[in-house]
Amino acid sequence: MSQLVDRRLSGKNRSAVNRQRFLRRFKAQIRKAAAQAVSGRKVADLERGEKISIPSKDLSEPSFHHGPGGRRNIILPGNREFVSGDRIDRPPGEGGGGGGGSPDGEGMDDFVFELSKEEFMDYFFEDLALPDMVKKQLAAAPEVKKSRAGFVSHGNPANLHVVRSMKQAIGRRLAMAAGPREALRQAEEALEALVAEGRGADPEAEALRDEIEVLKARVAAVPFIDTWDLRYAHRVDQPVPSSQAVMFCLLDVSGSMDEDRKNMAKRFFMLLYLFLTKSYERIDVVFIRHHTVAKEVDEEEFFSSRESGGTVVSSALELMRDIILARYPTSSWNIYAAQASDGDNWDDDSPRCRDLLLQSVLPLTQYFAYVEIEAEEPQSLWREYERVKAASPRFAMQRILALEDIYPVFRELFRKKAA
Repeated sequence: MSQLVDRRLSGKNRSAVNRQRFLRRFKAQIRKAAAQAVSGRKVADLERGEKISIPSKDLSEPSFHHGPGGRRNIILPGNREFVSGDRIDRPPGEGGGGGGGSPDGEGMDDFVFELSKEEFMDYFFEDLALPDMVKKQLAAAPEVKKSRAGFVSHGNPANLHVVRSMKQAIGRRLAMAAGPREALRQAEEALEALVAEGRGADPEAEALRDEIEVLKARVAAVPFIDTWDLRYAHRVDQPVPSSQAVMFCLLDVSGSMDEDRKNMAKRFFMLLYLFLTKSYERIDVVFIRHHTVAKEVDEEEFFSSRESGGTVVSSALELMRDIILARYPTSSWNIYAAQASDGDNWDDDSPRCRDLLLQSVLPLTQYFAYVEIEAEEPQSLWREYERVKAASPRFAMQRILALEDIYPVFRELFRKKAA
């Protein structure tokens, strides 16, 4: 098989250009692999890279080779088997030169490469159809502010601190001229004593006058300000101080909540977590799953457990209230909650959910968002929650019917309110 080798010199950032070309070429395979990675990733691990595996069969490259048939002359260097005039059997063909599976069951491993954090976030947001500007805002680094950090001897002229520089100059002049000034004072006193004794014309008096002139010159030679005196205001970047927050994730895991609905809920919780990390330095996440009973679990059990049953939503609200009172005092924690369900609930339990929210839960929280997933018609829980929304500005609710609805719903739930 013939090979073509590019002997051109590599230009600046050529590897980055080649990487982008590779990502564009295998976009469908990478998107599929990234979607699988999201389903297996924790909510708090959204902002990191990911190793992506692509099957080797999807990485076929064009090749140049001799086709079957035809006559050609070949020189075989180092030949010990044939002599001039011998005929060589044609090698068996493999369907146009393509490779086949090995008879012993071995083959090439899948191609594995690493997506950077920014690239992974692009694929994550692409599924949610985010505008480019919103992608940049959500994936941005934490905000920082300039903070004073004393003074430095080198810096931007615009940051020159005049008062500090003058203080430094005064101190330097006092230190450098202290010795000559003291010697000058003593010499002047000695000269005055000689003049008072009538010995102003003596050689000793003339020597004192010469010494005084030298000392005055030394004092006058001390510069008023020197480049060593200059001091510049120094500022460093510091993270914007922020308080702590806790996010409660309430998920309905009754029999009607299948894997597709859970995946939509996970995408929504990921967006909420990413949104809160931009506002708070410390984020705690509490996972509560419920069917007829509620239980606090870790994230793996929250999304993966196959336990199911009927639906009693009030059990999750009661557990959330108890956890807040036990572990998260409202004086030091900003409390958020997001509830995902298909809306199916026992009719006599929905009014109890309304009362729990209005009387116990909402007074403790900053914001409570409810999303109803793939429910064609509003359920009893939705109708009771509409009364909660009308009574409290801290409560919001939306419906998600398909994957592309997740971000528009999220944006509506957390858009800035007019002042």
